[in-house]
Amino acid sequence: MARNILVVEDDRNISDLIRMYLEKEGFEVRIAYDGGKAVEEFDKQQPDLVLLDIMLPVMDGWGVCARIREKAKTPIIMLTAKSEVNDRITGLEMGADDYLVKPFEMKELMARINAVLRRTEIPDDTKKKLTFDKLVINLDSYELTVNGVKVDTPPKELELLYHLASTPNRVYTRNQLLDEVWGFDYFGDSRTVDVHIKRLREKVENVSEQWELKTVWGVGYKFEVK
Repeated sequence: MARNILVVEDDRNISDLIRMYLEKEGFEVRIAYDGGKAVEEFDKQQPDLVLLDIMLPVMDGWGVCARIREKAKTPIIMLTAKSEVNDRITGLEMGADDYLVKPFEMKELMARINAVLRRTEIPDDTKKKLTFDKLVINLDSYELTVNGVKVDTPPKELELLYHLASTPNRVYTRNQLLDEVWGFDYFGDSRTVDVHIKRLREKVENVSEQWELKTVWGVGYKFEVK
């Protein structure tokens, strides 16, 4: 069954080009030209992935991202003509899985789409669940339980925490995490990791004295078990 991608882009030349390329690669594609229609299309049929432009009429990309995250963990790749770091960080903080700055090559877009989709595919016979004191990281159901309470966590944050916690006390550099968690030669920068770590800390810091999400200054991060 073909993967369904919702493309939210008000520039019809760009959206037509993306549609043509994705359909050639075997995807089903729906287009929304403004943020309001994007939410309507999402509600009609939840796609496997959303390509979401930031600068949109009716409702901007930030608003669409927030509406989607209220109801689903569908992967979102933000498309933006702006290259400022703050815009990229804002997208990641709102729960986007990745971002791509225009103009971009279609091959790069496909690499990012395939990488994000691969991360959402977990074989039925695979059990990916880690349990620590007052913490359960379940990558089968994509759920994080902290002190007995399920905490809403974007997929990328959960994958990052799982990756660190699956090898306790191992120190990872930011570049290692970008490569191993994002799953391909990531084109972004190390601030991506920092943003996700910051948001994870807001959820799990000081929950237990038996483990800690720790910064190793000058190197990177580790999930320390005491």
